[in-house]
Amino acid sequence: MTPSTATQRPEKGGPVRGPADYGAWFLVLPALIPILVLSVGPLLYGIALSFTDAQSGRTSATQWIGLLNFQDLVHDTLFWDSFRIGLLWAVGVTVPQFLLALGLALLLNQNLRFRWLARALAIIPWAMPEVVVGIMWRLVYHPDAGVLNETLSNLGLGGGRDWLTGTATALFAVIVVGIWAGMPQTTVALLAGLQNTPRELHEAAAMDGAGAWRRFRTVTWPAIKPVALAISALNFIWNFNSFALVYVLTQGGPGGRTRLPMLFAYEEAFRYGQFGYAAAMGCVMVAVISVILAFYLVGRLKGGDES
Repeated sequence: MTPSTATQRPEKGGPVRGPADYGAWFLVLPALIPILVLSVGPLLYGIALSFTDAQSGRTSATQWIGLLNFQDLVHDTLFWDSFRIGLLWAVGVTVPQFLLALGLALLLNQNLRFRWLARALAIIPWAMPEVVVGIMWRLVYHPDAGVLNETLSNLGLGGGRDWLTGTATALFAVIVVGIWAGMPQTTVALLAGLQNTPRELHEAAAMDGAGAWRRFRTVTWPAIKPVALAISALNFIWNFNSFALVYVLTQGGPGGRTRLPMLFAYEEAFRYGQFGYAAAMGCVMVAVISVILAFYLVGRLKGGDES
């Protein structure tokens, strides 16, 4: 082979891009463009809007007011109350949801009769839209004709309580609905992790005399821990940003007892027309979620280094 026809080695100045490298971008564009248009674009617009006095129905031009919306937000006790309620809601749904889903996943991973039917029934809430779930549970919680009060009355435990409008029970009632609605996706994720755990490890641990709890702690949990951490972080984010389910159930009532931050921002924007102020609330929520994700990613990276 002559030097003129031999393949030339690229110089050390950097990688040589061929037609295939640029062609890969054309394959990515169909997925990248919707993300930029529908996610990144509105996010950047919302951030810019938070620095203005944008309002609905005004005739004068929107003015740039800098950090004034954020300064007002610092002293807005109603927003921080909703923020506290949002954290209670997110933690109150995510933690029991994970524990119950873990138990259900462990059960569905056993060799049971009609296991296929049990798995199908377990994901039914996942197939239902949040609006339908909210309407269904409003009927369950109905003070006069609801299934819950009727059951309690038949058991002699009292009845007639209005769960969704009572100040002491409203948040607990919507948390129960959130747990029920979100369990299927957590169960499916954990079940997938359990099925990827080699059975030989369980058999070896059993031969060494390890009981069920020790096998779970030393074999099962290390195997599903990455999946558990990932789905828990995602569930917390989804729950903190919940809107449709709580809106259908209580619309933030009674007396703001279930007014999550997303509901509060929605009311400021579309009920009172304070678009700039609502955008500032959205920026604060994005910042909080970003911090949570940062802690999660740092923990994952440290866990990867240790392993």
